[in-house]
Amino acid sequence: MVVAEAPPMPGNVSAVHSGVRIDTNGSHADGKSPNNKQEFMRVYEVLREELMADDLIAGQPSFSAEYMKKMLDYNVPGGKLNRGMAVGDILLHLTKDASKQQLFEANILGWCIEWLQAFFLVADDIMDNSITRRGQPCWYRVPEVGLVACNDYIILESCIYRILKKHFAGKSYYPLLLDFFHETTHQTAHGQLLDITTAPIGTVDLSKYTEDTYMRIVTYKTAFYSFYLPVVCGLLVGGTTFQDAFAVAKDICIEMGRYFQIQDDYLDCYGDPAVIGKVGTDIQDNKCSWLIVQALQKASPSQLAVIKEHYGKDDESSIAAVKQTYRELDVEAMFKQYEQESYERLSKLISQQKFLPEEVFTALLKKIYKRQK
Repeated sequence: MVVAEAPPMPGNVSAVHSGVRIDTNGSHADGKSPNNKQEFMRVYEVLREELMADDLIAGQPSFSAEYMKKMLDYNVPGGKLNRGMAVGDILLHLTKDASKQQLFEANILGWCIEWLQAFFLVADDIMDNSITRRGQPCWYRVPEVGLVACNDYIILESCIYRILKKHFAGKSYYPLLLDFFHETTHQTAHGQLLDITTAPIGTVDLSKYTEDTYMRIVTYKTAFYSFYLPVVCGLLVGGTTFQDAFAVAKDICIEMGRYFQIQDDYLDCYGDPAVIGKVGTDIQDNKCSWLIVQALQKASPSQLAVIKEHYGKDDESSIAAVKQTYRELDVEAMFKQYEQESYERLSKLISQQKFLPEEVFTALLKKIYKRQK
């Protein structure tokens, strides 16, 4: 991937745009944010209706089109939308002036990331035999859906490229967008592959659960699509194609993505299902999670015996036995220490770089630091 080189830029990366005047905290002069969840949801509705009006889909029998609309509404907009909304937020932190059209385009790209997320989650829930997602039954568990969901996640991915073609085909950075989305899908799929081959269904081999393997899984499975892709999209809409800016963003976003996934592993065990929107299943699914990696490094011979006996078994007594071992090892305290150290390391990385406004990254970090869901 070739992007332009440029010298370091202190402070905001300026660009000349007509339209809405944005102050330094990303708000209109009247104090109202130009990017909020309500506006973001309106963009989803526009994109959904455009997809439904696509010649191929509009020509389908009504029951097929109605199924697609239900599938989109069930899977795409139901999450926290942090990844998607981050694109518009990054644009506003990047530039002092952003046009309404730029913000619209940033939110379109944000929704493309949400479509990508929906594609991954529908597939992931099938592979993990998950029960709930975002406070409702996983899509494949809806009675009239079942394994039709396998075709649905293919459709979800295909929607991304219909949207990109319609709205960005005339942009100079269109090839970069396609490359970033394809590359991110490639990276995430191989992170998932390493995840599921490290812990194949029906086989428990705890010798594979090393720190290096775990970090590689989370880097490719989570960091690129959850953090680097939103930042890249915001930079491209904002007119930034500096090689050094992308390199800095990649380093920070990978570190942030690792932190985020380790939080996710912690919440899978310690989070409240009513708050996080799903029932944690990492123990019974034999997942190579951060918690089990830490436990294996610290456990006594007797504790290792308990873990080997019970990890990966889908029954309440085995799950309870593993959680009891976590309590004995105080894995929760290990996480709290890691969380603070990671936050301090990220803050230092962000403050030391001079290519992009710190707010591009601190706004993301603020959303995930000590999150509960």
